[in-house]
Amino acid sequence: MRQSHQLPLVGLLLFSLIPSQLCQSCVVSEKDYSHLRLLISAMDNLEQIRGIYGASILLSQRLARIQNPSLEEELSQRIQDDMNRRDMSNLTSGQLALIILAFGACKNPDVRFIHDHHLVEKLGEKFKEEIKNMEIHNGNPLTNYYQLSFDVLTLCLFRGNYSISNVTHYFNPENKNFNLSGHFSVDTGAVAVLALTCVKRSISNGKIKAAIKDSDTIQKYIESLVHKIQSEKNGGLFGNAYSTGEAMQALFVASDYYQNESNCQETLDAVFNNISQGVFRLPIAAAQILPALLGKTYLDVNKTATCPQSPVNITDEPVPVVPTLSPENISVIYCVKINEISNCINITVKNGSVFLDVMKAAQEKNSTIYGFTMTETPWGPYITSVQGIWANNNERTYWELLSNNKSLSQGAGNYVVKNGEHLEIRWATY
Repeated sequence: MRQSHQLPLVGLLLFSLIPSQLCQSCVVSEKDYSHLRLLISAMDNLEQIRGIYGASILLSQRLARIQNPSLEEELSQRIQDDMNRRDMSNLTSGQLALIILAFGACKNPDVRFIHDHHLVEKLGEKFKEEIKNMEIHNGNPLTNYYQLSFDVLTLCLFRGNYSISNVTHYFNPENKNFNLSGHFSVDTGAVAVLALTCVKRSISNGKIKAAIKDSDTIQKYIESLVHKIQSEKNGGLFGNAYSTGEAMQALFVASDYYQNESNCQETLDAVFNNISQGVFRLPIAAAQILPALLGKTYLDVNKTATCPQSPVNITDEPVPVVPTLSPENISVIYCVKINEISNCINITVKNGSVFLDVMKAAQEKNSTIYGFTMTETPWGPYITSVQGIWANNNERTYWELLSNNKSLSQGAGNYVVKNGEHLEIRWATY
């Protein structure tokens, strides 16, 4: 982690401005602000934030009411420059949805960019393309249900065009797209809860027309997804550390889970422990957890509200977390598994190496068996192919990373390997 420094004009508008849902929220108290400072510091690392991928960080800043005008301006300009360089067709629907949410999170100059470039209308078209792909390819979207949920949420919040019949047809909690490797995806379900809650509210207040049965169906979907999220509770977390922030948001708006103070403290303790271990050191990881820790949700995006100007400053310096590593090398077993065939090799790397370092070392020894390709994402490198076999959304295939036969929640560029581990990259379906 880079050295800590004083964050100018950074602060948080806390309890006095948290909405009336506070009784169901789970908010960090002042004595635990040090954990928030670590997250804010991570989000300030511009070297790890590229182009449109800054939308998640900008959205989190505005929801959490962080005052850092220079960083906000830089992120906004990078996003706009990146979009101007790209053909709109090169943006996924979820990427465009996040940009709209970030630019429209409060009344600011970016809102004009949304209107001038007709971004909401273009998102509506991309959502239609997702639906068309599902009709053709056995229910599989162009992207995934995590992005589709952001599409519906954004179209709902910004009065875009979407079909209630598509929502009730495709967002059934038993839909296969809510699962990854046969296991319920908590963050996907959580964003779906937020999207469905927005739709339900729009029906209730008359912003959109729908039959009573559609409203009842959506409510049943919300309840079922909340139940699935809570069933994935694991030591205070939901799913894993990275899905917990969005799970908290879903529980804020659609359950009474956090009316129980012990439930709140259990979650906070688990999150604080992960923060102290550096789990949220990536800007996007920090951005994903921060709003929930302040009792905010993506449903709080409000393009008509003025961005806050006088937050309470947090002035103490964050304490850097520097892991102590031994200098010696370590040995691991690394395997590529395709169907039932495994090819394994012993690899020696420096202590402190990540999964990707092991993959690179294996590729140097035998590029035919261990050769791979990757693409950069805000979460770090994403493995796109091994042995020339490519991940494919339409076929619901991807390359799964495992340690000692357990799926990893961290990516190849972030997971630090340990001596004696049995690492595997497996051709899998979701």
